[in-house]
Amino acid sequence: MEMRRLTPDELDDCVRLAKSREWLPERRKWALLFEAGEVYGLLLDGTLVSTTVLTRYGAGYGVISMVLTDPAHARQGLARRLMERVLEQADGLVLSLTATPNGRPLYERLGFETVGEVTSHVGVFAGEPSGVSRAATAADLEPILALDRELFEADRGVLLRRLPDLHDPLRVIERDGRVAAFGGVWDTGDQLVGGPVVTRDPEAATALLADLLAGTAKPVRLDLDTRQTEVCAWAEAHGVQPGFSTKLMVRGGALPGVRPSLVTSYNVALG
Repeated sequence: MEMRRLTPDELDDCVRLAKSREWLPERRKWALLFEAGEVYGLLLDGTLVSTTVLTRYGAGYGVISMVLTDPAHARQGLARRLMERVLEQADGLVLSLTATPNGRPLYERLGFETVGEVTSHVGVFAGEPSGVSRAATAADLEPILALDRELFEADRGVLLRRLPDLHDPLRVIERDGRVAAFGGVWDTGDQLVGGPVVTRDPEAATALLADLLAGTAKPVRLDLDTRQTEVCAWAEAHGVQPGFSTKLMVRGGALPGVRPSLVTSYNVALG
């Protein structure tokens, strides 16, 4: 059995493993995880049977994701062995993840504590644009990065610099001549995932989301912290209904970020 960091050449193996667990293949997301994060794998006789991804944001914070094990090798302690290796690599970082009911007991044994809940709202958006936001331009990138560092309280510039390439549309709201909110939509092929949505002005969140989502016939997914009660109610009133929930868990310290301003994550795998 071999445990090591994977290379982008092994992306197809990661997609195969995801499919084996009935997860969406999401090749674009895996490619981004290889670019922005550290993808670790456990191989048995040369075949990938388990994965875990660590994405670092600066020197103090990281996100754990894509904790997958081949069903044929489930309940053999493989995920725990790989997680323990990744936690060694992440020594000193505050770490967060979102946990399904099946995964939560493992994470609790590894020292993660529940600090919140995230509910995925899914449906076809039924609403009109607000007209409050505008399309982002190249000149908005640095103000977006500055706003995110202020409110996320960690540096995820490596991801945000990819926003213009990966998120269509990408929009901003200005207040007093400066960017006060930004948001994008990630097209997975099957659905549109709204995020990240970051705002200094929480009241602008739904206006920004309306402009991002109006007019699409594809199903929409919004992963919302249940404490975002107004946004959750707005989504439900506009056809995007609550579905499955996961627990937001943290290890090693307090979760960074001005949480009311972080309306949706970049995606659940990246925080």
